Amino acid sequence: MTAAANPEREVALETDRLLLRPCRVTEAAVHRELWAERDPRVPPHRRIDADGHPTIAELEDWIRTSRPTTTGLLAVERKAEGDVIGYCGLIDGDAEGEPELAFELLRRVWGQGYATEAAAAVLDWARSSGYERLWATVWDWNTASRRVLAKVGFTETGRERVDPLHGTTLFTTRRL
Repeated sequence: MTAAANPEREVALETDRLLLRPCRVTEAAVHRELWAERDPRVPPHRRIDADGHPTIAELEDWIRTSRPTTTGLLAVERKAEGDVIGYCGLIDGDAEGEPELAFELLRRVWGQGYATEAAAAVLDWARSSGYERLWATVWDWNTASRRVLAKVGFTETGRERVDPLHGTTLFTTRRL
């Protein structure tokens, strides 16, 4: 994995197959597709609502105002194909300054190791940025994401948040 920062301090991470870089406004449709294909057990505020929100225009606005520097979600682009397949990055964490690893990829690319590859690149980035520990939350029913987190060294803490409608959120952590 290599990392480079441009003069505006935007992050770009590269692996053998992937480029992780700031999202572009023109990629709002990919984010909308992610929202559209989310599991029905995901809480409604994280899925497209009955009125069609978020719209592509709303997602474009979100991308315009979200610029990753030391934390943020990065577009995951396949280098060979040149297409964006999701996002991976760090989001603001707890009061002690420990960010959370977050990732989501389009269903059509699941099972090809991209999430693990992207997460490993973000872990290297976090380590080189001086973070000592990361955490991640995952639904108990999301076995694929739980496998990715285990592959990159996260362990379940025993802490849980139970939602009777959507399932249990598991808290995981990883020392860097």
